[in-house]
Amino acid sequence: MKPNTLIFVDFPSDDVEACARFYGDVFNWEVEGRPTGVFHRAVPGGFFPLEDGSDSTVGNLHVGFADVGNYRPHPDPAGTEPRKLASGGRGVRVWILVSDDDNEDAILDRAEKFGGKILWRHHYWKEFNGFNGAFEDPWGTTVVLWTKGGPDPVIPKGYTNE
Repeated sequence: MKPNTLIFVDFPSDDVEACARFYGDVFNWEVEGRPTGVFHRAVPGGFFPLEDGSDSTVGNLHVGFADVGNYRPHPDPAGTEPRKLASGGRGVRVWILVSDDDNEDAILDRAEKFGGKILWRHHYWKEFNGFNGAFEDPWGTTVVLWTKGGPDPVIPKGYTNE
């Protein structure tokens, strides 16, 4: 038996087209309407790489940008309550592995430029050997950026760490 597999994560929004555009701009993801204005989808990162760096046959996790006014799919065509963004507490955190041809600061700068709020920059977490920064999107989702520390990480001056 294989374990149940996570295949999709939805980013909630009350403006799905703006949310899809935000993530397309911040991460350079191709986003498609499925259908446009109701739900949008991206398949960031292509395929999981093999040890030699070539593509495997396994596609990366899909992400969706979903309208909280009528989350799809649902048996009732009109959807169901609640029809608003959650607020006032912690929600889901989404973790994004930073590509070798991008970097934490550039992504955080783009997120801020397009309406995101920077939560932190330049932190190292020894437990999982990674450098990280985070932002909150305009709809309240926290996105943590992750850069692998490698076999012998050097923590730059000015970084916090734990």
